[in-house]
Amino acid sequence: MGKRDKKKFSRGGKGGGRGGGERANWQDVPRTNERFEKYYNEQGFVPEEEREVFWEFLRKDLPNSFRFTGSKGHALAVQERLKDYYIPEITSVQYEGNNVEPPRPVEWYPDRLAWSMSTPKQVIRRFPPFASFQKFLVAETDVGNISRQEVVSMIPPLLMDLRPGMTCLDMCAAPGSKSAQLMEMIHAGEEDAMLQASKQVKDGTAGPEPVGPEGLADDGRTTGLLIANDSDHKRAHMLVHQMKRLASPNLIVTNHDATMFPSIRLPSKPSAEGKQAPNRYLKFDRILADVPCTGDGTARKNVSVWKDWTPQNAAGLHMIQVRILVRALQMLKVGGRVVYSTCSMNPIENEAVVASAIERCGGSENVKIIDCSSELPGLKRKPGVKTWKVMDREDRMWTSWAEVEEQRAKSGISGLGRLGEGMFPPSSDLPLDRCMRVYPHLQDTGGFFITVLEKQSEIRAKPEDMSKVIPKGTVAALTEELEFKQKNGTGEPLEKIDALDDMVPHDAEADIEAQKNASVAEATHQLPYSATSQVAPVKRDADSLEDGLPVKRAKLDSGAEVVMGDRPVHQPPPAQQPDVPETSNATPATETPQPSAPETQLKKRKPGQPIEEPFRYLDADNEHLKPVFEFFDISDRFPRDRFMVRNAEAIPSRTVYYTSALARDILVANQGHGLKFVHCGVKMFVKQDAQRLDVCRWRIQTDGLRIVEPWLGPTRAVTLTQKETFRKLLVEMFPKVNDGGWQDLGEIGERARDISMGCSILYVNPTEDDKFSERMVLPLWRSLHSINLMLPKEDRRAMLLRIFNDSTPVLNTTQKRQAAQDTTTAVEALATEEEAIKEENLIIGQDEQEQMDTRETYTQANEEEDRFNTTV
Repeated sequence: MGKRDKKKFSRGGKGGGRGGGERANWQDVPRTNERFEKYYNEQGFVPEEEREVFWEFLRKDLPNSFRFTGSKGHALAVQERLKDYYIPEITSVQYEGNNVEPPRPVEWYPDRLAWSMSTPKQVIRRFPPFASFQKFLVAETDVGNISRQEVVSMIPPLLMDLRPGMTCLDMCAAPGSKSAQLMEMIHAGEEDAMLQASKQVKDGTAGPEPVGPEGLADDGRTTGLLIANDSDHKRAHMLVHQMKRLASPNLIVTNHDATMFPSIRLPSKPSAEGKQAPNRYLKFDRILADVPCTGDGTARKNVSVWKDWTPQNAAGLHMIQVRILVRALQMLKVGGRVVYSTCSMNPIENEAVVASAIERCGGSENVKIIDCSSELPGLKRKPGVKTWKVMDREDRMWTSWAEVEEQRAKSGISGLGRLGEGMFPPSSDLPLDRCMRVYPHLQDTGGFFITVLEKQSEIRAKPEDMSKVIPKGTVAALTEELEFKQKNGTGEPLEKIDALDDMVPHDAEADIEAQKNASVAEATHQLPYSATSQVAPVKRDADSLEDGLPVKRAKLDSGAEVVMGDRPVHQPPPAQQPDVPETSNATPATETPQPSAPETQLKKRKPGQPIEEPFRYLDADNEHLKPVFEFFDISDRFPRDRFMVRNAEAIPSRTVYYTSALARDILVANQGHGLKFVHCGVKMFVKQDAQRLDVCRWRIQTDGLRIVEPWLGPTRAVTLTQKETFRKLLVEMFPKVNDGGWQDLGEIGERARDISMGCSILYVNPTEDDKFSERMVLPLWRSLHSINLMLPKEDRRAMLLRIFNDSTPVLNTTQKRQAAQDTTTAVEALATEEEAIKEENLIIGQDEQEQMDTRETYTQANEEEDRFNTTV
């Protein structure tokens, strides 16, 4: 980075501007900034009669908000517990003579699965009902049933009209709150559809072709796909951590710079007459471009806005935002939607970006702004603006590019650096009022901006016109300033400049040196940030983000030339990659294919970056998997060609993953072509030690059980309907089944005693007396002497609290028995059982390469939840 001073930014839309860095005491930070307030007061966005209350709300603390996650049925079940038990208790609390306001649902969010609360901390800490409520929130957040998310950041996914069967890209996804919403939409209705499809197969009413409704036509499984991308490798792994609770085989996580996200190959279709089939590339139905931004809409929780807001912050990000949006429109199908959003109120980052991107893509004939004013009834919003002013470094306000050019000709570029024509209102009459602005005072939220764009026809994006941008901090800028001063008799003659280095400020020189061995994305576009703290992170300042103009080049260690601030020489800019009509999810390849890995990837890996194991798919008749299918009596209808491992030898040594068909095709077709895949697939089978040689050592992992369960036979089934039996399994780990211990297991005792060793499936079924609010299917391990519900302790505690209102500690009975057991067989059994639960509780959901990640990264991924738990 050199010796450049760093400023702080919030990650655009990442939970409404979440960031990392030092924790700040709000009481010690004055919530005032003269330039910030002047800028927005002079814009006139907020009517004068509302201006006082606008700033009043912007200075208040932001209410806590959260969302119930997962499948709709499960989310509603968890929500019912909140509504039926905790809300009545909280409502009865009185403070200073008034009833305490309980958490309230967000009226415009579907099924009221989003909630908000503004209860003061002193009330939460004082009254017992809130302590009980806090335990509930902590437990459900720990297991992923509740997600801490700012209310306004929930809006963009809801406007995407995303349905099962669609392909979707989240371009700047970490830490994953919006990606989780998108994934829920892709899987909407899947559980019921899978059960119905399996019933048709068992009844003999299904034909040989896959059955199911539109989008769920893979025997009830969704055919859609979400690719969640982030430019930073550590954040991409945080994203995996956040998304793992959804356990989706239809998710791929990638690690690329969003401004030049690579084209994704699909397998070529057979061609007639033996001719070579043209390459095909994936086109997306929906894309979310929730871009990096200054985050001034997060001023209610982000200390850096009040401390560090300057007008050049937005100016430095404008071009990057335009590039991301243009690339999104290129990768979109005709008729598809891009949702562009920021947690900023600044038109330079919002309407100006939308207008510039549309202009580069050929105008409104190619890209249409969709009117969403009738969507999400109950959400209070304002239309986008058509006129605005741009503030320069000297706090002068400009209404048009013509005024800036006049000032440039008259007085030089002093104070005008970074300003560009695209930052001003467009000359064309675009319906920018169809954009959506959310202000804090409208519904006690943060500030946010959302626009929905629809692609009308194929586009060939125009290249950036750098002549319409005033340079700053570059050789060109300094030269222009010197020439202007010389022309007007105020500068030294150019002949007196001894060397080019004399024209480069020290910080820019250091920055160039620091970038020599960086990749294009790292040098110009990646915006490192921590996605887990309410205080904005230390980032590159906005100036440095665009210091690398397309004419600046540097050499890599390998000798390959990269363009600093634009894109690699080996790869043409996305704007020059033509779009052509697509078929289904693909388009024939007239786009330039991605170079193979040896041509583009650096051999040197960043310090601390783990080695990514390759994805290798197993043959449908793999000899290791055949006995597993037989042991669990898995229907022949369940696909056998979607199982993979993560090792170069393609050997199922420890974990076997399952993916969707489209995810498989993408991973196979792009192997060795430079795409950086971080994650794909869910754990289906995990190897387990057993005390006997004839025992199947593979168990079905919790993540994959939901997918395969409708296709399991009754061989390994254990059915439960009584709450007390289920409570015993939750509280007690490894209850005994031999020597009469099975009698303590009630209705499942005999079945648990007689079933052979290995993994079994526990079905928890609701009955007419409503003992359970939802159907549950869980893995159960039968060992030599006991059984064990294969759930992490966090899941056990959450279920105990939700179903039984019970906070009894989980008991490991093997610890008491260990002293009394001294036979070799018993000791071996204990070791095996302990190993099983250790694996499930400690490394569930983590692959070998994920375990190599630093503990710091894992901690960052949970900081947001921890802070939320502490606050509540």
